[in-house]
Amino acid sequence: MNSLRRSLPRLTSNLQNICKFSQQRWISNRDDVRKYQNELFDLEKKRQHDAVGRIEKIEVRYLGLPEDTTLIMNKNLSTPYNCAQHLSDIHCNRSAIALIDGVVPWDMHRPFEDSCTLQLLNFTVAEPYLANRAFWRSCSFMLGAALSNVFKDTVDVQLHSFPSPNVKSGSFVYDISLNHQDCTPNKEELRTISAEMVKMAAKDLKFERLEVVHDLAFEIFKNCPFKREQLPSISRDGSVIIYRVGDHIDISRGPMMGSTALLGRCTIGAAFKIADINSTDSFYRVQGVALPKEIVMNHYAFSILENRIKEMNPARLPTEPADKYERRYGKLA
Repeated sequence: MNSLRRSLPRLTSNLQNICKFSQQRWISNRDDVRKYQNELFDLEKKRQHDAVGRIEKIEVRYLGLPEDTTLIMNKNLSTPYNCAQHLSDIHCNRSAIALIDGVVPWDMHRPFEDSCTLQLLNFTVAEPYLANRAFWRSCSFMLGAALSNVFKDTVDVQLHSFPSPNVKSGSFVYDISLNHQDCTPNKEELRTISAEMVKMAAKDLKFERLEVVHDLAFEIFKNCPFKREQLPSISRDGSVIIYRVGDHIDISRGPMMGSTALLGRCTIGAAFKIADINSTDSFYRVQGVALPKEIVMNHYAFSILENRIKEMNPARLPTEPADKYERRYGKLA
């Protein structure tokens, strides 16, 4: 956060260039919107990388198997995943998130900001709470990406948001709007969404985290009305945290799991119409259940989990006041 504030003057100049660039672009369809968002994401990611300047060395004290060790890494460049690469392929493939100084959950691909201790958490650790939350949150994020991909351009789908992860609820969700009053997906269409998530898992896409100033976030989501409306309540100290997986970009405070490859068995099994927005558009809640790749469960046991998603998740609805659930969408999502 401090490094972002220090770079504000340079970023202001960069934003002016972005605005000039945006005025030259005509956003005509969903693919154009996605391409434009990714161009802005890449520009800002490069700017932040170039702003690092002189490379400083830090000590990262790794705590865990096969043994505790100290690694010399690069401040604001090296990530927990880079540390895992020094340890073994198993750590690279299994680690969901990192734990910094024993208390701070950290993305696997987020650069270290100072010397620290490091633990790598997977889904079979003694206390999997943080890893499970990251997994559930990442599944919602991937569901949003899948929903953006499966609908044809003739269907106007707008992503609204996803509530804070709650494993006890029995499902991860994403709330969307569609320009159809009665467009509840059938079983075959839900299988298509499930298949899209499985495809994403097979591609082993990493979750990229980027902290940007509010004005840049507004520009990135200028063609996403619900995201644009949410930015003032989500922005903290003038900045917003966004993530990218593949070419899909969304808002979340994270942390996310390291890669889509950690997703194993997955079923998108229900969609509920929530409310009509106007004469043409309606809100829908799409729900799913999934397991991490390394967790094996027999068909009967998994079918019990699948049955739970047939009931609508009780998390805050997009039609309800934000403060009813302590502004849940503005907190950790």
